[in-house]
Amino acid sequence: MAMTIHVDIVSAEGEIFSGSAEMVYAPAAMGEVGIAPRHTPMVTRLKPGEVRVDTGGGKTMQHFYVSGGILEVQPHLITVLADTALRAADLDEAAAEEAKRRAEEAISNKSAEFEYARAQAELAEAVAQLRAIQNVRKGKRS
Repeated sequence: MAMTIHVDIVSAEGEIFSGSAEMVYAPAAMGEVGIAPRHTPMVTRLKPGEVRVDTGGGKTMQHFYVSGGILEVQPHLITVLADTALRAADLDEAAAEEAKRRAEEAISNKSAEFEYARAQAELAEAVAQLRAIQNVRKGKRS
């Protein structure tokens, strides 16, 4: 039997996942991290992207979209405190495409530094949502 680690993914709206996993992948601010049971403790910021939870036992990888937040790792517990968290399968592709288009348009028509930074953040979120949708469709294992 493989070793597991408990994973909790929560947002302001509530808990979206709680269970055991053999491996978790998350979009940390400095790049993607992979976390296995008994990982050394750490805390890092999350950027918009996909959290993947491998529950093992030949089951399909579970995909979640997070808009950012904090990842806390303890040897036997991973906690994702997300600004927004959704199951990737629940994302609206048309809305994400529209948000991406609007953000790209705002970036090309920048009039103020604040608006430009906001458009860049919205573009990053839309692209992360679309990537999560694509990975769910592919049935991506890792």
